[in-house]
Amino acid sequence: MTTKVILITGASDGIGAAAARALQADGHTVVLIGRSPTKTEAVASELHADSFLADFADLDQVRRLAAELKEQYPRIDVLANNAGGIFDQQRTVDGFERTLQINHLAPFLLTNLLMETLLASQASVVNTSSAAAKLFGNINIDDLSNDNNYSPNKAYGDAKLGNILFTKELHRRYHSQGLSAAAFHPGIVSTNFAHDTSSPMRIIYQSPLRRLMRMTSPEKGADTLVWLTEGIPGDDWESGEYYVKRKPAKTNAQASDAALAERHWNISAKMVGLD
Repeated sequence: MTTKVILITGASDGIGAAAARALQADGHTVVLIGRSPTKTEAVASELHADSFLADFADLDQVRRLAAELKEQYPRIDVLANNAGGIFDQQRTVDGFERTLQINHLAPFLLTNLLMETLLASQASVVNTSSAAAKLFGNINIDDLSNDNNYSPNKAYGDAKLGNILFTKELHRRYHSQGLSAAAFHPGIVSTNFAHDTSSPMRIIYQSPLRRLMRMTSPEKGADTLVWLTEGIPGDDWESGEYYVKRKPAKTNAQASDAALAERHWNISAKMVGLD
């Protein structure tokens, strides 16, 4: 197996940290990106891996992160956009709805700022999405922040659907230049997910009810992420697809709307200041 340089966001906890441990054990060079200095440093020290800090609620930190990564890593084989979460309605310092920015706009910006390196490396971009895209997603392209129809679940579902639209459009725009992209659902993973929200999902994730849901471990939740990261696009998996348990899966019907994917990209680019 060819060893790879793998960047993982949201790598200080949950499936990000679990994937980093598995990939490092397989001999890959893993670069950890997290928000918490204490948690990120703890995993980096354990794995003897490089680490970087960035809060995705601040796009200037994402821009700084991209500059640092471009300077230090002339080759990037995989960018795993794994950071995310569900939050109550609030604005970031950039003026965008928090769930939208952390789950979609920040990784969208990071990926585009690293695009030159990713293309030169014939890289893969792996986006952590969710079944919430199908359960709660219903994107209004003229109201991505859900100012007129907000709930934590809808905001999260729309953002995770946005991850899939981003994957589809990455494939359409860049696969002919050697870039591959995939999105996946990790399952219902036993983590601290939803602790920052009033969403009913917190009752499942942050109470004894989690035992009744038979939640999977972070290690099992990371399985498809590790598989996509180590796999060969075109042989092991197909670019532009959405995966569940290593298999292509159906999701929200909006994910198949190519015109929506293109508009979603263009609006996202304008929001984060990309030409």
